[in-house]
Amino acid sequence: MRDLKSQLMTGRMAEVALEYAEGTRTPAEPRPASTVILLRDAMRPEVYLLRRQRTMAFAAGMTVFPGGRVDATDSTVADSWSGPSPEWFGERLGCSAETAAAYVAAAVRETFEESGVLLAGPSKDSVVGDTTGADWEADRVALETRELGFSEFLHRRGLVLRADLLGPWAHWITPEFEPKRYDTAFFVAALPAGQVTRDVTSESDQVTWIRPADAVAAVDAGEVLMLPPTYICCHELSQYDDVAAILDAAGEREIRAIMPTVRVDGDQAYLETT
Repeated sequence: MRDLKSQLMTGRMAEVALEYAEGTRTPAEPRPASTVILLRDAMRPEVYLLRRQRTMAFAAGMTVFPGGRVDATDSTVADSWSGPSPEWFGERLGCSAETAAAYVAAAVRETFEESGVLLAGPSKDSVVGDTTGADWEADRVALETRELGFSEFLHRRGLVLRADLLGPWAHWITPEFEPKRYDTAFFVAALPAGQVTRDVTSESDQVTWIRPADAVAAVDAGEVLMLPPTYICCHELSQYDDVAAILDAAGEREIRAIMPTVRVDGDQAYLETT
């Protein structure tokens, strides 16, 4: 595993970091976002990863978990909620109950938009099955294009958001030198029985299921690009023998917000994570 406590930056990232260190850039306000680490059992646990289009404004070409920014409609799903309360999630993530509720809703919505997997069901103890039909795809596209609000989608389908299927895992904030910044809650979730992931989002050009240890090895070999949060999460997950153990661990983890910083040494910039 690479030592990410102090990583030499190159290319455009280094240029932007040096400009920031010189005081020529004002930090952007981080926007709330959610990421879901979808898991399934094989010989060892596997995670679902997407490679972002190289034309994307943020994290272009990076291999990531499904996720995205919190939408305005994500804060209106409280009456379609099953599982631990927003207050519980807020305590785990170090934020208000309102913010936590939006994180959870965004996590479920973005996972559906980017993988076709829906962590919701007709009751508090059930999950929808096959979501590959044309009607589900039409709703997924409408959510992705913001023609349909998430709360409206749940109500129209008669669904309950299964917050209990999400386990808080990490909390990362984009470094201050980045033009686009996110305050991101990371969750783990098992792939529901009867559902399959699909390569559906326009934001990625490649998807895969892979063992976390193999993902880490691919980054170390220079075959895959990852930002530190994804890489570190994969390394952490590689220590577990099955999905159940990961979900159990999520309930006990101490979560603190991590924001990498910049250290400048001459004309070189280092990204430091502590």
